[in-house]
Amino acid sequence: MKVLAIGAITKQPTPEQQAEIMPKEVPATLQHYLDGKIEQFWFRQDRLGVVFYMDVESVQAAKAEVDKLPLTEGGFMTYEFIPVGPLAPLGRLIQSK
Repeated sequence: MKVLAIGAITKQPTPEQQAEIMPKEVPATLQHYLDGKIEQFWFRQDRLGVVFYMDVESVQAAKAEVDKLPLTEGGFMTYEFIPVGPLAPLGRLIQSK
C-alpha cells in the first residue's frame, strides 16, 4: 500500500533542541528509506515539514514508522496520512480494446 505521510512542525524546537534532535532525525529517516518504508521524501514548500511517499502494509503501519522518528517522539511534528493508489478511472480509456 502506498501512503502519503504529510508532516508539519507543530512546535518549533529551540536551537539547542535542534542540535540534539537533528543528528538523530536524519539517520532515522534515511534508515526508513533504506528499509524500503519511505520511497521518496521532500521538504514542504508551504510550511516547515516533510512529505514522505511510503510503501507500507497499512496507514497504521505508516503511522507506526513515523512515530519512531525523533521529531515526532519529541512532540515537534505531527502527520496526516493519505492512502493513495492508481488512478482507476484511466482504465475506462483503454477498455475499448
